[in-house]
Amino acid sequence: MKKATTNTTTKSLHPRNKHNDRYDFNQLITVYPELKAFVALNKFGSVSIDFANPEAVKALNVALLKQFYGIDYWDIPKTNLCPPIPGRADYIHYIADVLTESNHHKIPTGKNVRVLDIGVGANCIYPIIGHQEYGWTFVGTELDKPAKATAEKIISNNPDLQDTVSIRLQENKRNIFKNIIQPGETFDITICNPPFHTSREAATQGSQRKLKNLGKAAEGKPVLNFSGQNNELWCEGGELAFITNMIYESVHFKSQCLWFSTLVSKNDHLKNFYTILKKVKAVQVKTVTMEQGNKVSRILLWTFLEERQQESWSAKR
Repeated sequence: MKKATTNTTTKSLHPRNKHNDRYDFNQLITVYPELKAFVALNKFGSVSIDFANPEAVKALNVALLKQFYGIDYWDIPKTNLCPPIPGRADYIHYIADVLTESNHHKIPTGKNVRVLDIGVGANCIYPIIGHQEYGWTFVGTELDKPAKATAEKIISNNPDLQDTVSIRLQENKRNIFKNIIQPGETFDITICNPPFHTSREAATQGSQRKLKNLGKAAEGKPVLNFSGQNNELWCEGGELAFITNMIYESVHFKSQCLWFSTLVSKNDHLKNFYTILKKVKAVQVKTVTMEQGNKVSRILLWTFLEERQQESWSAKR
């Protein structure tokens, strides 16, 4: 098993990420005037929003999606995760780099590049960014029927997404790829932002800590970007169990996916995952470390295909 680790050299976003510069709130307000109500000087004297205010975070996301990705409609319920768009974009750009390596060092673009998003969520954020940036086709999976309906409403209200993004219901919460990947179907890469916590209580405590870091008294105040449905935030065994299951299940689809990938929140879990990947005879394993300010996250990627098979795959794309 070949193992490689890639670290970003600075605490900044990917070079192709459109959000490397500070938010230009004047431009954002121009494309989405409703944002103006939430913009003010913060305690550092900078123009910003209150990131602990759920309505403000949602308004910022709507403006960012309009300005940078041409998304005219984006709306999610208060109970669902409101994702930080710059960080989500980083995942997409880094997997593009990995796909580039077996594509004659050219970024693969267009609808023939197929991505499977495990747990797409109501926000549908990865398909939005991935398609608008690279023209890729996405299939998202979702356990929650209301979240699936919300994502499909976003798709149906944005013409660019209608023919290139679809959502499939995963009816068995114990399955990840099973009942989703069909016989003869192939994907260039699978992506996932897995539930991190082991219980509802742990998820709640995590949200409280994030609020305190923002200098807010958290009690009783729902915060959109730190909220989320149960399946978005926690599962039995947490991240460790979820990704372990994903690795074992990926073996059954090893010839149907060029790369498998997932975000990993806890660095200590990587050693366990490497052991399992060696056990299931993954041919190549990569770890990409992303640093965004004080936040550190990792992308774990693995493939069961030899380099020659990877090149052949890309040639058929």
